[in-house]
Amino acid sequence: MKISIRSLSVTASLAAIATLTACVAPAPVYQTSRYPYQPVQPIAQPGPYVEYGRVANIEVLRSETAGTGSTGVGAIAGGLLGGVAGNQIGKGNGRTAATVAGVVGGALLGNSIESNRNAPRAYESYRVSIQTDNGGYRAFDVPSPGDLRIGDRVRIDNGQISRF
Repeated sequence: MKISIRSLSVTASLAAIATLTACVAPAPVYQTSRYPYQPVQPIAQPGPYVEYGRVANIEVLRSETAGTGSTGVGAIAGGLLGGVAGNQIGKGNGRTAATVAGVVGGALLGNSIESNRNAPRAYESYRVSIQTDNGGYRAFDVPSPGDLRIGDRVRIDNGQISRF
């Protein structure tokens, strides 16, 4: 069985393109905060940690991850893929021109994808400050304040805030 060079290069270029498509998706974001945020857990009876109070303040917390910029790996991988794909087109000087154009275009595209993936990202969360009925002051960092507004009466049940 004879395997042609053309089919081998097409297979290699498809495998390389499939590998590079994983670079397009942004990295998952994991937010950290100083105050614990606990998900809603249904409780039939109020536990011993129930408090009442009013929302005193809601502030936006902005954080930004540092970007790493471009390392050149995306440009090299894109150039290789573009060169292999361009080499499949035409004959003679046309093939050479298509290969060069594929290398340049692939390098530019690969560098752009890598730069976007490694760019700095900005995130927002919210700090909800509550003055409790017993004179205490508590703050919670949450991904979204939901329907809470300053002045709302709230209930704090095991670290979970809800309107009252």
